[in-house]
Amino acid sequence: MPNPLTPEVLADPVALTRALVDVESVSRNEKDIADYVTEALSRVEHLSVTRLGNTVMARTDLGRPYRVVLAGHLDTVPPAGNLPSRLDGDRIYGCGTSDMKSGVALALHLAVTMPEPRYDVTYFFYEAEEIDAQYNGLNLVAHHHPDWLAADFAVLLEPTYGVIEAGCQGTLRAIVRTTGRRAHSARSWRGINAIHAAGEVLRRLQEYTARTVTIDGCTYREGLNAVRISGGIAGNVIPDRCDIEVNYRFAPDRSEEQAQAHVREVFQGFEVEVVDSAGGALPGLAAPLAREFLDAVGAAPVAKLGWTDVARFAALGIPALNFGPGDPMLAHAPDEHVEIGKIRDGAAVLRRWLSAS
Repeated sequence: MPNPLTPEVLADPVALTRALVDVESVSRNEKDIADYVTEALSRVEHLSVTRLGNTVMARTDLGRPYRVVLAGHLDTVPPAGNLPSRLDGDRIYGCGTSDMKSGVALALHLAVTMPEPRYDVTYFFYEAEEIDAQYNGLNLVAHHHPDWLAADFAVLLEPTYGVIEAGCQGTLRAIVRTTGRRAHSARSWRGINAIHAAGEVLRRLQEYTARTVTIDGCTYREGLNAVRISGGIAGNVIPDRCDIEVNYRFAPDRSEEQAQAHVREVFQGFEVEVVDSAGGALPGLAAPLAREFLDAVGAAPVAKLGWTDVARFAALGIPALNFGPGDPMLAHAPDEHVEIGKIRDGAAVLRRWLSAS
């Protein structure tokens, strides 16, 4: 089909949001949308464009003293009967409207319409944020072309409902395993039921008190929860194994190693296997470019309750903040939507910030 990202659409971040939403791009199926973005950016004289897989990078090279990043992921979770997009009053409904094609639209709109920003800008439109980190476009760039990420400050256009969400929580997934002895259920006394043994794991979770941590005025609420349980092999067998998957969301004052040690302490006496872990990011509000961006937004920052790719920039020593028009509470929901006013306000904030003298 013809590229829907026409010059007229690129000139309007609202129309651009709808056009991006209407290109289905579930994780690992981003080729079409990446092709459209690549073609649209390649028509712009003031940008140099390159690509790694389905991650597209465009950048200005104006010799400015500072370089900033605007980044957004192209993928979405699977649709929930909410494609194509639809307009209802001042809202656009559809899969990815909030998380995060409205944010992508802001970056794409500015990339095309701002030939001389006051900073040099690197724009990333990347793949596979919603799934395992091994596929994440920024993660792949960090491994294969780390120089692409070099910058003095980054804004990740995740949904924040038009406020700055600083830093992010770390996240850890672990399997807490109970074991027993298999037996025929007609002679259950000959076995040890691993599923019954999981009751102690669940009791500890039920009684667990999560921390609340305030850093630079931003309050992070932790959480430790069971998210999946599996065990048993047949309806007439006493199970000898039960796996309880837990997810720990931890404040960014804890390292991954400290978070893992904490989970092992909570479940002392049980086998604990960490299967996925990603560190958080401290707020980073003291950096001069971050202060300038705070001034442009004009509202107090809050903590990011969730993990985002700001952590990747923070790990490289690059201050990074989350800012986007979508509402994070609507991410992945069947009624996901974005307010048109938030799109226009977000575009105005970013334009004001990048054009200020």
